[in-house]
Amino acid sequence: MANVTFKGNPVTLIGNEVKVGDKAPSFTVLANDLSPVTLDTYKGAVKLISVVPSIDTGVCDAQTRRFNEEASQVENVKVLTISADLPFAQKRWCASNGLENVVTLSDHRDLSFGEAYGVVMKELRLLARAVFVLDSEDNVTYVEYVAEGTSHPDYEAAIAAVKAAK
Repeated sequence: MANVTFKGNPVTLIGNEVKVGDKAPSFTVLANDLSPVTLDTYKGAVKLISVVPSIDTGVCDAQTRRFNEEASQVENVKVLTISADLPFAQKRWCASNGLENVVTLSDHRDLSFGEAYGVVMKELRLLARAVFVLDSEDNVTYVEYVAEGTSHPDYEAAIAAVKAAK
């Protein structure tokens, strides 16, 4: 598993580490209206999955905005921001920031995504910051487990992976 810290303290990641070349694991998360969303919901699209500990923090806010601004301009790409925040908090964040087209998904109920992608921080019951790019056939083409949970991901590398995915 990836070695990750949060605010300088080591955390234990629960789940299965995902690697480039893997078939993307399935998961079930909740949309803002509490309806279930799975990987198949976005079948046929390239997906940039932006994983954040909590949408209400500065780095998570910046990450969500940047990926949505840059990757959503690429044809056939869905940008999914997943956290363990409640769907109500995600919906409020989108509304208060005027971001109606941002897709936020909650893994709060089952941690299904977090366990499938190896990003559940056991000590905090939050998701570790990570980025996954899946091609239109759900093959993993890019993975970044951010080493320090309060640091930014490599935006340029992730966007380049999105542009290269088909």
